Amino acid sequence: MADVNSVSAVVKDGKVQNTGATKDTKEQEKAKQAKGYDKDSFLKILVAQMKYQDPMEPTSNTEYISQYATFTQVEQMNNMANAMSLSRASEMVGKTVTITQTNPDTKKTTEIQGVVDFVTYSGNKAFLNVNGTNYNVDDVTQVIGDEYATAHKNAVDFMEKIDKLPNLIELVSLGEYGESIWALDETYKGFDKKTTDLIDKDYETSLKQYVGRIKELESTMQGFLDEIGALPADLEQITLEEHGEKIDSLYERYMNIDQKTRNYIDPEGAYSTGLLHYVNKIDDLRGDEYRTYTKKATNAANA
Repeated sequence: MADVNSVSAVVKDGKVQNTGATKDTKEQEKAKQAKGYDKDSFLKILVAQMKYQDPMEPTSNTEYISQYATFTQVEQMNNMANAMSLSRASEMVGKTVTITQTNPDTKKTTEIQGVVDFVTYSGNKAFLNVNGTNYNVDDVTQVIGDEYATAHKNAVDFMEKIDKLPNLIELVSLGEYGESIWALDETYKGFDKKTTDLIDKDYETSLKQYVGRIKELESTMQGFLDEIGALPADLEQITLEEHGEKIDSLYERYMNIDQKTRNYIDPEGAYSTGLLHYVNKIDDLRGDEYRTYTKKATNAANA
């Protein structure tokens, strides 16, 4: 006969009664409930119920058999569920999963996403190793296909790059952000619909605003270069009366352009070099002190 002394319940008049358990008993009970009652536990309770039943109103054998049959069915279903869970875990190796966990103290929910490297089995539980940490397979809330995982990563990377740009559109300069914004625009145009659907619409709006800003700045700088290009190619044709004020204005604008923007609009330096030659010519005609560094350096060397 099973040892009824180990049963953590009291049967009175053929019914299982709850008692005021000690702290240790309650903790053991919680652990047991978390694990689930097995067949031995059920048989112990059943024997205790038969031993302490009311002799005047005994429980019928049919009811005992019915209870045992019900428990057997539940046990088989649990075994099947455990087997399916273990099988499901092995199929997740190499896949991207989302794991959701809730802190029992703070009730704060956190999500971890990564690729399952391998599965570890312990008893009837399976643990997925993601980014070097083991997680219970029961905490998996999403299994993501390869195509979706790639689309999701591309979308997240794209939005993170947008977040690194200035919040104020006025702070976007051509030299500092021109190439990166055009690269983001080309990247976005290369995305498939699955990826663009994962990008927040506010980010798409922001990209359009940044591109619009760069186009505006490029248009302004192109106008500046065109004005330099419109000057006579032959320095001998430059006169103080006809070109002096124009060249002064162009040089003043040039000096207010940061070096990165200069390199962006004139990567070979042809326009910059040409403008400095024009400025030196005007300074020659005026007989004033030379404004360009190269002319100052040349005069100092010849002195």
